[in-house]
Amino acid sequence: MRHFDEIFDIAAARHGGPQTLIAKLEGPKSDIISLPEDRWLSIMTKCIFRAGFHWQVIDNKWDGFEAAFDKFDVSRNAFMNDETLDALLRNTDIVRNGVKIQSVRDNAVFLMELREQGGAGTVLGGWPSQDFVGLLDTLKKRGSRLGAATGQYAMRFAGRDAFILSKDVTARLIAEGVIDKPATSKTALKAVQSAFNIWMEQSGRSLNEISRVLAFSV
Repeated sequence: MRHFDEIFDIAAARHGGPQTLIAKLEGPKSDIISLPEDRWLSIMTKCIFRAGFHWQVIDNKWDGFEAAFDKFDVSRNAFMNDETLDALLRNTDIVRNGVKIQSVRDNAVFLMELREQGGAGTVLGGWPSQDFVGLLDTLKKRGSRLGAATGQYAMRFAGRDAFILSKDVTARLIAEGVIDKPATSKTALKAVQSAFNIWMEQSGRSLNEISRVLAFSV
């Protein structure tokens, strides 16, 4: 596995030099812990509905989603009754996918449960970057439809430190001998986390930045 500086140089050579590459990098938000829980639910829902759809289709309807789900008020959605759920299945302002609509209620319950641990911002936003795969496992087990790439994108778009195992990032990880195929098993994800931890220590950069550099190096 190469030192991060070597991978950075490869990416820089392909993207106009070091300063141009640095300008394309973005770290996590500094105030992520204060993100309201309704925004966590909104972002999770958007990522869930984007999966399998052209993203622009979901984005164009997003005002309708915000209205249909009461601006993603967590308590209201957690206690959504079956009549409301049935009405949403007939609401043309949103994408009427029953399983994904159900996930909004389930994830609202999940976020309510996090209140006992300090709230979504504290738990999800404050989770150590050195154990990001642990957070992904929690999202998969306790959330609804937040496994694999959906959970990764949700955390990135919420503004917390995150890597995304895109096709290009995966290709670089394979080239570096970290994994030999897309990381889906716990063992492979543990190897990915270990590699990112080493690169964080070497570079002082965030998961966000390292992930982007890996992608740009391919």
